[in-house]
Amino acid sequence: MKNVLHIDTVGDYLNLRKQEVLHPLVGIVDFEDVNKEGYENKDYDAFHYNCYAIFLKDAKGCKMRYGGKPYDYDEGTLVFMAPDQTIELSGFAPDYVPKGYAMLFHPDLLSGTELGKKMHTYGFFSYSSNEALHLSAKERKTILSLVEKIQFELEQNLDKHSKKLIVANIELLLDYCTRFYDRQFLTRELENQGSLEKFNNLLNAYFKSD
Repeated sequence: MKNVLHIDTVGDYLNLRKQEVLHPLVGIVDFEDVNKEGYENKDYDAFHYNCYAIFLKDAKGCKMRYGGKPYDYDEGTLVFMAPDQTIELSGFAPDYVPKGYAMLFHPDLLSGTELGKKMHTYGFFSYSSNEALHLSAKERKTILSLVEKIQFELEQNLDKHSKKLIVANIELLLDYCTRFYDRQFLTRELENQGSLEKFNNLLNAYFKSD
C-alpha cells in the first residue's frame, strides 16, 4: 500500500468530493452532484477512515479490499465502515464513474446518545464482515427515504432538536439494515438447504437406479 488518504473528519471527505459542509459531524454525498474533479482518486491506493461511513454503490467497474480481504462490493449494495478502518480500491474500469450515495458521521455525533452505546451491536461495521448488504427495490426505497430525512435536517438551521432527529434517523437506518441483513442470510440459508436437498435426491435416485 503506497499512498493512503486519511479521512479524519466528515469535512475531509466532503472537501475531497467538492461538496459543501453543512454539519461538522455528519454529511451526505449524492454522486449525481459530484463533478469529475470531485471523484478522481488516482493519487491514492487506499482510504483510512476515522469516522463511520456508509456507501450505497450504484455503479459497476470497481473492486474493493477491506481488512486485507476481497469485499463483496457489487452494484446496488450497501457497504459499512467503522472508524480506524482502511479500504483499498482497485480494478477501475476505464469509464468508471461513481454512482450512489455516501453518508459519513463522526463518533462525536453519538456522544451521550443511546445509539452511541449500541454501535458495537451493528456487526456489519466490523472488519470480520466481508459481505455487503444487497438491497431489494423496496429496501432501497426505505434506506433512501431515511437518507433524505437526514439531508433535510442538515439543510435546516441547527437548533436544539437537530442532533436528536439526525441521530434518531441514523439509528432507524441501521436498525433497518440489521433486518435486511437477517433477511439476506436467511434467504441464502434457505437457498443452500434447497441445493443440498436436490443433491441428496439425486444421490438417492442414483443409488436406487441400475
